[in-house]
Amino acid sequence: MQNNEVINILQNHLNFNSKTISEIKIFIDELLKANRKHNFISKSTENVIWHRHILDSAQLVKFIDFSKGSLSDLGSGAGFPGLILALFSKNKHFHVKLYEKSPVKRAFLQVISDRLSLKTEIRGNIYDDFIDSDYIVCRAFKKLESVIQVSREIAKNSHKLIILKGQNAHEDLKKALNKEKYDYKLENSITNDDSKIIIVDFKK
Repeated sequence: MQNNEVINILQNHLNFNSKTISEIKIFIDELLKANRKHNFISKSTENVIWHRHILDSAQLVKFIDFSKGSLSDLGSGAGFPGLILALFSKNKHFHVKLYEKSPVKRAFLQVISDRLSLKTEIRGNIYDDFIDSDYIVCRAFKKLESVIQVSREIAKNSHKLIILKGQNAHEDLKKALNKEKYDYKLENSITNDDSKIIIVDFKK
């Protein structure tokens, strides 16, 4: 998928405005510069960054109510998906926390947040915190069983857990929900026919 096709989807199907698209371009430029020194994203995905990373993250806006509330991104890395969701919700009454254990990546996330005037809160170890967000998202954090355990144990409130998952989503769900059952939905990813988006409802 070409970059202009991705931008068309962002604007016409996911409701990203032109200003946010411009800010995403700034973010991409900074990320590619930083990637020369740090391996934030695989070099093989640099040429498809709009499709592989931006759109993959941005599609989650379909499952989040940004009119109020908050979100925590576990293992944000270079900002996927949390920073993209923070850009989308920039002028809304919505709070975003980015959890990343790497000091180098946290520093990068702070530079981008400052550059783009994002009110994101960048935190380190998730186990040093009690998460009270309405949504918890993650893309490449831990195995599904561990993510569900983290979501269950350190989140204080009822929340939705939204996970971007590859082609083994069904098998991983069976393992993760072997002992305890939760209400969940599987949604198709718009970037890969084999990938899924797992949405789990946690009631406290």
